[in-house]
Amino acid sequence: MSGATLNAIVGLGNPGPEHVHTRHNAGFWLVELLAAKFKANFRSHAKYHGEVCRIEIAGQEITLLKPQTYMNRSGLAVRALCDYLKIPSHQVLIAYDELDLAVGTARFKFAGGPGGHNGMRDVITHIGQECWRMRIGIGHPGNRDEVIDYVLHRASAADEKLIQDSIARAADAVDVFLEQGAEKAMNKLHGKT
Repeated sequence: MSGATLNAIVGLGNPGPEHVHTRHNAGFWLVELLAAKFKANFRSHAKYHGEVCRIEIAGQEITLLKPQTYMNRSGLAVRALCDYLKIPSHQVLIAYDELDLAVGTARFKFAGGPGGHNGMRDVITHIGQECWRMRIGIGHPGNRDEVIDYVLHRASAADEKLIQDSIARAADAVDVFLEQGAEKAMNKLHGKT
């Protein structure tokens, strides 16, 4: 079985040291893990409004991007990257934190709406809905009024470990996605609890 094609993996988050460990930066954590795994280093690139590096998985060269535009303007960086490298949206994977998934879960999804995520909403505004997503579960605080503080703060040590474990499984699933295709990758990732 042949794998799927990806040209870019974008992790959504907020720039700056004050945001490094916040739940809202789970997307950054995934692309940072992939970069470390393949011994690649991010560098600032004004043209893409972010930090980029390149890795190779299953013979495919993939650009990793961390937008430095703040979450609500993430689409600007994604669009700049796609336009310059001529990447169609269906060959882009966007990784981001997901309130509606339990801590410790991660899910592939193709297309659809933003599900209340402002970073994803801006990405859709700039490149449309036809992209892959890696939704990283961070849980929900239980009260809508607490969501902003919740996503912009660090998780408990126990929850952070569960999130990091789910990101490690997600990174492994990206390998499967590229080598064996979307269905096998989803079965592998979604079969885990």
